[in-house]
Amino acid sequence: MASEFFILGLTTDGKQFRPSDWADRLCGVMSCFRPAGTGGRNAHLQYSPLVRPTMINGVKAVVVDETLKDIEPMAYHFVKQFAVDNKLQVVDACYVPAPGDKQ
Repeated sequence: MASEFFILGLTTDGKQFRPSDWADRLCGVMSCFRPAGTGGRNAHLQYSPLVRPTMINGVKAVVVDETLKDIEPMAYHFVKQFAVDNKLQVVDACYVPAPGDKQ
């Protein structure tokens, strides 16, 4: 099973992080970092499978696959530092979609 962590849209003091589209923006910036062979013709229109937005208990979040560290260490550092700089909560976990959910 993949090792992942979540960046939650909550600061360490429990406040909601702004702007409201932060997760989409972060994932958009990271969309070009992906495993070999997963791109395809329209890859530039899709989020990377390694950095993707989601909702967790009604809170916007970003799921980051640790594989990103092997593919592009500087991109991995950027994502981790984004969370630190913005005082966002980071949780080590593994995302398991509910039956019928699309990823």
